[in-house]
Amino acid sequence: MRYDLKQTILHTKEYTLAFVRWLALSLIVGISGGLFGTLFAKTLSFVTQFRLSHSWLIFLLPLGGLISVAVYKYCRVTGIGTDDVFESVRSEKSVPPLLAPAVFIGSAITHLLGGSAGREGAALQLGGSISSALSKLLHLDEKARHILTMCGMGAFFSALFGTPLGAAVFAIEVVSVGSFCSAALFPGIVSSVTAYSIAISLGVHPERFFISSAPELSLDIIWRVGLIAVVGAIVSIAFCHLMHYTEGLFKKLFKNGFIRIFIGGLAVVVITLLLNTTDYNGGGIEVINRIFTDGDVKYEAFLIKMILTAITIGAGYKGGEIVPTLFIGATLGGAMAILIGLNPAFGAAIGMAALFSGVTNCPLATIFLCIEMFSGKGLIFIAIAVAISFLLSGYCSLYSKQTFMFSKLNEATYK
Repeated sequence: MRYDLKQTILHTKEYTLAFVRWLALSLIVGISGGLFGTLFAKTLSFVTQFRLSHSWLIFLLPLGGLISVAVYKYCRVTGIGTDDVFESVRSEKSVPPLLAPAVFIGSAITHLLGGSAGREGAALQLGGSISSALSKLLHLDEKARHILTMCGMGAFFSALFGTPLGAAVFAIEVVSVGSFCSAALFPGIVSSVTAYSIAISLGVHPERFFISSAPELSLDIIWRVGLIAVVGAIVSIAFCHLMHYTEGLFKKLFKNGFIRIFIGGLAVVVITLLLNTTDYNGGGIEVINRIFTDGDVKYEAFLIKMILTAITIGAGYKGGEIVPTLFIGATLGGAMAILIGLNPAFGAAIGMAALFSGVTNCPLATIFLCIEMFSGKGLIFIAIAVAISFLLSGYCSLYSKQTFMFSKLNEATYK
């Protein structure tokens, strides 16, 4: 009995010290993520509104691309991106501190001049870069640095998108599919919630989409939801392959980064002029909002967004793929909903869940994300769509450095 009591006291002391340590570290990361994330969010919001008011800026996209490449070369972070942040969580490799200003400037240029890209990918890189710098400053060991990097990723994602739970789980789940680092859960939630609270208090508006009504659970609705999820899984596979293929093709055809991004920018400008609309420039949150408020859906929108995003990111412009993924899912799901007799807003929510789960392989994060974005509406249908898309999308991923620890089909270790 005395031995057990002694062990209990020792364990209590150990856990208390760990609690205090990680509370302090995660608060530091959360505050940093909240402040810098707010600055990043407001910057992108400002440049986006400026572009919408000055449509001629799209013609400067090729020149802006040259500046973006020059900034990356000056900061000596050429070729470093989200995949490298993921790799730093699994290895001794650290994220260069200068990646933060480079991706900040590069993303601002992309959004100002009309490239088809999101912002959350940049947020993951910002979070990883700043957290890595903090780890070195505080002389943390390798395992603590890995956890702090995940905290930084989640904090910035949370500050920008306004989904603290989804962001925290996503940052942990996305690195190694099937292996959940439970040690990162407490600091991850603290840093994400802290960053979210700061961003909200400083005027960053969280992304929320209103579903007026979700249908009652029935077999008739389930098969329709399942159909959207199946098509969503297929489209997620196509999107991942298109993104990787386009990037490889650009690098093969144009060895020089300046020429590559200039040609890609010209392509985006030409396609935008041919379409005679700016709906597909930037992330596209405005288009998603129209589906939920007005039921306004164009059947070809998801395909156009896929092509423009692949060209933009493949050519070397900075930003992210998450908001374009939600755009593709919303337009695909909304269009299918009209065809099979569902509410477009409900179909858009199902499509967003299916695409996000399919391209990121993060089913738990997707469910948490959807709970926050849709205020819990239609949760059981969203969970069904997430599960279907996660399985059917196989091992395709937007992130080439994402690892799969276990097979999706059985309990065997994936190889």
